[in-house]
Formats: sequence, structure tokens, C-alpha cells
Amino acid sequence: MNDVWWAVLATCAGCYALKLAGLSAPRKVLDHPGVQRFAALVPVALLAALIAVQTFAHGRSLHLDWPRTTGLGAAVVALLLRAPFLVVLTAAAVVTAALRWLAA
Repeated sequence: MNDVWWAVLATCAGCYALKLAGLSAPRKVLDHPGVQRFAALVPVALLAALIAVQTFAHGRSLHLDWPRTTGLGAAVVALLLRAPFLVVLTAAAVVTAALRWLAA
């Protein structure tokens, strides 16, 4: 086995240990207000970071892609209008595709 597979196995073992630690946590720890607040806010922060990286990163550098950024803006507008999730995705995709088509 090469080093990549050892890294994959180590990552799998670490994920399993983290999952087991979460399942083994006592109820007293889980009911703490700080833990509940952390658990509520972390997914939002991770999703925001993922959106930022996918929108503004190109490889290992920062890249401002106007069609993609405008598509994100269309998604934000759709979210502010309380549109359903599929409408938000469709709006972002259509705006991005239309701007890429116009630029070509």
C-alpha cells in the first residue's frame, strides 16, 4: 500500500473515532447551552465557507468570476424573496449560464 491509502485509512479511522466520541458524549454535555449554540452555528459557518470557496477560488488562487458572482447574487435575491430551494438553485444556474453564454 502506498502513502495515499495509509492517509485514507487514517482519515477513516479518525472520522469513526470522532463519530464514536459524539455518540458517547453524556447527555449533560449535550444539554449545555454553549454546546447547543455551537452545534447550531457550525453548519451555517461551514456552508458559508464552502460557498465562498466555490465562488471565489480557482485552484489555489482567488479569482473573481463575474458570471458566478452574479449567479450567487441572484441566489441571494431569491433567498431574500423567500423562494423555495429549487427556485434559488435554478435562478443562480440560469443567471450564471446566461452570462457565460453572452460572454462567449
